[in-house]
Amino acid sequence: MIYVTTLYCSPSLRTGKGRGSEGAGLYPELAVLGIQEGKTPALVRDMGRLTALMPSYEAVREELLERGLKLNIKEVHGIGQHAGQAALAYRRRELQLYRDGEMLAGDGQGKRFGAMVDGGRTKLRKTTRRQKGQGKSKKQKRRYRTDWREPKLLIVFEMDEQGQMRKNTKPIIDGTFQGPDEIMEVLALRLHQVGASQAQLVAFRADGAPWIWERLEWVIKRLGLSEKQVSLGLDWCHAVHHISLALQALLEGAARQRVFKKMRKWLKQGRWQKVTNELVKLVIEAELPEDSEAWTEISYLERHGQEGHLDYARFRRRHLPMGSGAIESAIRRVINLRMKGNSIYWKEDNAEAMLQLRGLVLSKRWRELFAKITESLASDRRLDWEWKSPDMVAELKAGITIKPPTPQPQSPQTCYNAAA
Repeated sequence: MIYVTTLYCSPSLRTGKGRGSEGAGLYPELAVLGIQEGKTPALVRDMGRLTALMPSYEAVREELLERGLKLNIKEVHGIGQHAGQAALAYRRRELQLYRDGEMLAGDGQGKRFGAMVDGGRTKLRKTTRRQKGQGKSKKQKRRYRTDWREPKLLIVFEMDEQGQMRKNTKPIIDGTFQGPDEIMEVLALRLHQVGASQAQLVAFRADGAPWIWERLEWVIKRLGLSEKQVSLGLDWCHAVHHISLALQALLEGAARQRVFKKMRKWLKQGRWQKVTNELVKLVIEAELPEDSEAWTEISYLERHGQEGHLDYARFRRRHLPMGSGAIESAIRRVINLRMKGNSIYWKEDNAEAMLQLRGLVLSKRWRELFAKITESLASDRRLDWEWKSPDMVAELKAGITIKPPTPQPQSPQTCYNAAA
């Protein structure tokens, strides 16, 4: 145990709001040591990692007890949440640097990157009536409701010559419970950090969620990518699934299975027009009404085909991924195995913090980034992490010029270089 005597340095500008939970000033000696709210950086680092990996806070407490550290469950929860909030605050500061054109770009010269986005499902808890009193004097019980929310996740990784994740590199996994504009701006930030503007190619893959495709153009313009540097593709499994949905209203049994296999083969060859033409022919022969689901599925395939998202033969020739399996796997590992389950409900702030921790820990970036997080908090103890992104769809429709932030300094040394 060590004892440190230090003065409190108050801020030069008084806000009139008081110190608050984090305070507006700092203790210089403690800041240099990385001690925040009475917690050493080593404890916060290890607690954050265990909180992300273990199935519950109680399991974390038991693991720490085995190591000789006795903490109650509230302390475990508090320190774990502090680690997550610190990581969120650091991401917001990174985003501000990127907006100001001060974020260093990685060395992506000649590299190929994969970028995928998708959404999961998690239940969030919202208190509808607060508890009054405690114990025997309790007069009113607390009530709350739970609603499903879609956490949005992204993964960025460097591809090898076969379109797979390059060995001995670390992917970037990030996510948020905020809106689609926010996750797509984070995607632009992460691609900038790996040097996507200098890359040979960036392959964007996703399912058919409109909120993704409506904003990809904004991300591409924000990064300053040329047409030759971009490959857009609809996930193969989702495209095949929509063929199956169209055939449900047209054929049955063995006939349906035979036609499905034939169309799947055509689609893999990049002959999406032949698939849609055959479906249209079958719908006309069946005399289905205009509001039939088969027409909806045909329209879906035609739209993505015309935009070049179904050119799977070309993807294979260029050794690019046909699907978005990397993000589907990330959804399972980051969200489903820790944040989704029977009787599991989260407060939104806690869920956001856990999502950030899981992404950093499972991508094996927690230790290297924690030093930067500690350094950032040494000069600013505020843990505010929320931000508001521009309305990307509105900007695109209005024809507003979207350019990369300037200046954009280039550096071969950045924590995301191996990434990506």
